[in-house]
Amino acid sequence: MDLKQRTKNIIQKLKDYYGEVKCFLRHRNLFELICAVCLSAQCTDERVNMTTPNLFKKFPDAASMAAAKQTEVEKVIKSCGFYKNKARNLIKMSQRIMSHHGGTVPNSIEELTQLAGVGRKTANVVLGTWFGKPAGVVVDTHVKRIVNLLGLSSNKEPEKIEQDLNQLVSKKYWHDFSLWLISHGRETCIARRAQCAKCILKKHCNYYQDKH
Repeated sequence: MDLKQRTKNIIQKLKDYYGEVKCFLRHRNLFELICAVCLSAQCTDERVNMTTPNLFKKFPDAASMAAAKQTEVEKVIKSCGFYKNKARNLIKMSQRIMSHHGGTVPNSIEELTQLAGVGRKTANVVLGTWFGKPAGVVVDTHVKRIVNLLGLSSNKEPEKIEQDLNQLVSKKYWHDFSLWLISHGRETCIARRAQCAKCILKKHCNYYQDKH
């Protein structure tokens, strides 16, 4: 079976099992979404979801965040880790949104990645979640680990993995595919204690087939 067909089979299994999936980060608007995604770098979604209500109560939009003092933002987001860099980036990002985009978060990969603290992964999450038009598959730590185990990519760099997956995964599934794999990584293919015996993908997994 060629790799493209095996990928289709994997997608069908994930779709049947997980169905409709939504972004794990709570948000009420586009500005809240991009801030939450920026905070989620090297931090759990649960922690971010505990932090953002207070953050958005104090700074509900780009205008208020752009005018904030860094120490004020740091106090609110300290538990998210790397809080000094994140606070600085949130403020700079908001300032550019105000100065270059009239206070509205842009909707292109090129413009998004020019914002402070916004890399390709963050931009893809925003584009897929809010606009329904991801520029590629989002590759986080779960996705990177699982696609390597499945044998869908042998690369280690997220951008190269994304390129591989964009060729294998139908564009209509770019957004859902990453959310399905994140769900799978939390529920079954757990780092350091993967539950291979009950895995819905074991028949399609290079790692499992090599071990059995």
